[in-house]
Amino acid sequence: MPVLVVPRVLCFLLYEEDVLLLYGASDKPLWASRYNGIGGHVESGEDIYSAARREIEEEAGIPFADLRLRGVVHVAPEGDEPPVMMFVFTAQALSPFVRSSPEGTPVWVPQDMVGTLEGVVGDVPVLLEWALNMQPDDPPFSAYSTRDEKGQILLTRGD
Repeated sequence: MPVLVVPRVLCFLLYEEDVLLLYGASDKPLWASRYNGIGGHVESGEDIYSAARREIEEEAGIPFADLRLRGVVHVAPEGDEPPVMMFVFTAQALSPFVRSSPEGTPVWVPQDMVGTLEGVVGDVPVLLEWALNMQPDDPPFSAYSTRDEKGQILLTRGD
């Protein structure tokens, strides 16, 4: 029997030495009141690049360039939820000016402070580090994401 997955995009916009994270609205179904990259579901009939562009526009309203696929992460299912296939992107912001949305508030964070940020989603520092350490023409990384007995996100790189 085929395994169905939910496709999602996760985007890290970079400006100078900062990365744009979204502080999720308190009523958001996923990652409420937590810091995460920009992103969400890939809609029916949409390719992953179009989804990334749409999510950036919807959640931050910021002009950008150089959208690059940096990784693909298979996220293990939890409970009755289907697994997720997450496509990780980077892009260069062309301006530091952002706008909030019903999804949350975009916040510029120094890249080297993401790992110490209280309330950051557990895999964000690792995925950002992997993406930032890549050369422009490197192929996308692959990884598998699961949770330990305490609910902490564990990433295993596959490439």
